[in-house]
Amino acid sequence: MSKHLETTHEVKRPWLRLLTKQMQFVLDVFTLSAAFVFAYLLRFDFAPPEHEARVIYAQLPYVVLFQCAALMVAGVPSFIWRYVGMSEIKVFAKAAIASAIPVLILRIWLPEAFQMFRVPLSIIVVDTILAFGGVLGLRVLRRVLDEERSKRNRLRSLNGGNGHAKPVLLIGAGRAGMLTAREIQSRGNINLDIKGFVDDDPQKQGSVVQRVKVLGTTNDIPRLVRELGIDHVVVTFGEASRRDFRRILTICKQVPIKVRTIPGLFEILQGDVQVTRIRDIQIEDLLGRDQVHLDESSINGFLANKTVMVTGAGGSIGSELSRQIARFKPDQLLLVERAEGALFFIDRELREKWPGLNVAALVADVGDKTRMQTIFEQYRPHVVLHAAAHKHVPMMELNVSEAVKNNILATKFLGELSGKNGVESFVLISTDKAVRPSSVMGASKRMAELVVQNLNSTYQTRYVAVRFGNVIGSAGSVIPIFREQISRGGPITVTHPDMVRYFMTIPEATQLVLQAGAIGQGGEIFILDMGEPVRILDLAKETITLSGLRPFIDIEILFTGIRPGEKLFEELDAKDERLAKTRHPKIFIGQIATYPEEQVRGALRWLEVLARTGRSNKIRRILNDLLFDAQLEIETDGEVLVDQPRPATQHMVATTTA
Repeated sequence: MSKHLETTHEVKRPWLRLLTKQMQFVLDVFTLSAAFVFAYLLRFDFAPPEHEARVIYAQLPYVVLFQCAALMVAGVPSFIWRYVGMSEIKVFAKAAIASAIPVLILRIWLPEAFQMFRVPLSIIVVDTILAFGGVLGLRVLRRVLDEERSKRNRLRSLNGGNGHAKPVLLIGAGRAGMLTAREIQSRGNINLDIKGFVDDDPQKQGSVVQRVKVLGTTNDIPRLVRELGIDHVVVTFGEASRRDFRRILTICKQVPIKVRTIPGLFEILQGDVQVTRIRDIQIEDLLGRDQVHLDESSINGFLANKTVMVTGAGGSIGSELSRQIARFKPDQLLLVERAEGALFFIDRELREKWPGLNVAALVADVGDKTRMQTIFEQYRPHVVLHAAAHKHVPMMELNVSEAVKNNILATKFLGELSGKNGVESFVLISTDKAVRPSSVMGASKRMAELVVQNLNSTYQTRYVAVRFGNVIGSAGSVIPIFREQISRGGPITVTHPDMVRYFMTIPEATQLVLQAGAIGQGGEIFILDMGEPVRILDLAKETITLSGLRPFIDIEILFTGIRPGEKLFEELDAKDERLAKTRHPKIFIGQIATYPEEQVRGALRWLEVLARTGRSNKIRRILNDLLFDAQLEIETDGEVLVDQPRPATQHMVATTTA
């Protein structure tokens, strides 16, 4: 009978449900009564005197009545027996103590004339343990029987279908492993047969988790695969590090055996995904790192009950920022995005996932002064997270004026608008390409950093910038491009065999952005710990391998040469920039000297004029002179705009090309 038919059947005959509740109540009363009688039998070695029978009959009704009342007050009758778990044990314990207290009071305060109704202390203790252990045991037994029946039905359906359940090993016998085993065992639509766990914790060897034994360590995987005929292994770490995945993949390649994994424990506990959504290992797993631990109290004070604006909300970073912000229950979340389609999707997602969240989807270009001013006047944001930007390096080499308009001038205008409207915090999303920039895109983001640093001395608003490297899976990034090239049969294109980049997952980057925004005092350029750099060629090889193909055999790798504006090695800080620690281990403050305010303002005035007229070569010259030349003499058609010494701490080499 299907679940739908069962539900319909119960609606038509509700007396079945009532009968079930009545039967449960009868079983509870019987168990409580039997426990009380058994406690007396234990006291007298199962040979009680005849007069004690009258005592039992006198005491049993009110003792059981107190116990039933305690169970009802605690809400135990509402528990579904087959779902009882560890969290319910505390409820039973509280009910047991609550029922024993009135019996104990009567024992102490009843006069001698009512001796028959005074329950001995030993009986109170033993009966309480037996009675509530018994009613809890009934529910545990019901759950065990239900799980056994589900398991038999699952195996029966699998054996009656197209094939048998696939034997698997689960790697990791922790909390996530327990959840995975329990879900696989209880659900009938997963064709997996768990043969055992492997775990490197010596304390877990030989132990049993969800009736599944820990058979050895990860070094035993090759032997266990051969002995048990394992089809594939499943990594069930709650949060596996890049090192863990690489080590397990290396071991499994020796067999060889396929490796799969489950979602992260955070996603599972948040209800975002099911633990049984087992998937193949992806390149993101090899690039991912340890879970980010946030100071949620400081972020809560930064965002909760406030109006928060995210610019570029439809992009990879902006959309994930919006998801993370929604967790902290802002008073209103303003999604500013000029791409209508991208805005539609993130708006719909947030409304479905957080139905109580006050979201405003605002189609707007951050460079449109009239539109943005209207938005600020209408919504009065407290926090602005500025993620809107042009980010593709080679494309901005061909569209210099647009890079200036969007990345520099729009940041300046939005920052000034924030200061004039009393915004509490303004956070600029920056990039590692702003360090000793070799491209127009990098130079424009470095200028944006200078803009917010200078604005911090003008307004009460706290202005900070957060600088990080490449994010995994963002639109137009290398991994989606590699996957698309593999799906077409290759070749994969790599610019240079020695090119390396820093990588960070989008959720990790956005969480650290929020953390930096929460701890920033104003004027800082925060630099995120990006871990170790990754060689792009190695990334290409691993992406091919994880697709079940062989590099240079099944999929060719071609080297196309470095594109305009690109570096072989990206940097998060210049050699002469010092990093100061913050209270978060993955966030540092770049000790970067600011430029004189008049110097920055003068350059901005000329950039605005030149961007409107599209004079790319002169824009490059101004950016180069401002960011690199020691004399900082910026000339345009013979006019000297700035002639001031640069800060002594800056020693960059001019590499921007015309």
